[in-house]
Amino acid sequence: MTRVGVAGLGHWGPNLARNFHALGALAAVCDARKEARQTVTARLSGVSPFADFDALLSAGIDAVVIATPAATHGALVARALAAGKHVFVEKPLCLDLAEARALGADAARRNLTLMVGHLLLYHPAFNALEALVAGGRLGRLRYIYSNRLSLGKIRREENALWSFAPHDVSMILALAGLAPVRAMTSGGSYLQPTVADTTLSHLDFDDGMRAHVFVSWLHPYKDHRLVVVGSEGMASFHDSAQDRDKLLFYPHAVGWKDELPTVERAAAEPIAFDGEEPLARECRHFLDCVARRARPRSDAAESLRVLATLDACQRSLVQGHPVAVEAAP
Repeated sequence: MTRVGVAGLGHWGPNLARNFHALGALAAVCDARKEARQTVTARLSGVSPFADFDALLSAGIDAVVIATPAATHGALVARALAAGKHVFVEKPLCLDLAEARALGADAARRNLTLMVGHLLLYHPAFNALEALVAGGRLGRLRYIYSNRLSLGKIRREENALWSFAPHDVSMILALAGLAPVRAMTSGGSYLQPTVADTTLSHLDFDDGMRAHVFVSWLHPYKDHRLVVVGSEGMASFHDSAQDRDKLLFYPHAVGWKDELPTVERAAAEPIAFDGEEPLARECRHFLDCVARRARPRSDAAESLRVLATLDACQRSLVQGHPVAVEAAP
């Protein structure tokens, strides 16, 4: 069994530690804060605590899971790969496109697994939505919009775009099957002058499809929703809803009669999906990829496509006009 160490025990790290422990793979955890280490090791038996990242890398583990602030990801991934460790890093891989390319190349050169935590790619409801699209029930995709809104989880190191939007961009690119060619982003900084608390990004694709991503940590309630509109039907993935309403297919029909647009409304159809916890599936996928030397679904190449889109959105946010999305592998 692969021996895993989790670095970073803030908001998300303890969830990763819990899942890898349940899979029998967790050997160690690392955080500079003693109380964070004690809280996790008190709940998870047989786990060694470390305060220093280099000490964790020297603790006889095979793989490291990085759940530290996004601004630290690139440097920690590089150190873990140099130490010969397989790496699972929470999104985003890093905040710089050139650095991401270098990390992907380094992992490939060393024959090490590098996987990025684009969690919703492993959500059973999203996988069922992918099957709907692949099976043609929505027809040709026309546009996708996503909302990732909540009150809180305010960052100082990264803006709302980089903190929230990677999940939505990864899902949109997976459904579209291609990367956007142009991005336009606007936003507002209300709490800190250089950190956007809310952003709205518009993405244009070569095949005519469009998408937008609205993210904010200054919203009165939680709303995590992805809506897909096609020529033959529509669907919504509402991650904040109860299971029965989480994934709905709408067989609405829109056409023309006597040169006038007509709409035939139809009742929403709940779509069944597996009830397994997405994070458990994601962690199991990582361990399986390490064991089989298989390519993760959210590998460095997939992460580069997401980062290229986010990079274009960030440049547009700063420059105030649409920008081209840099091509990624």
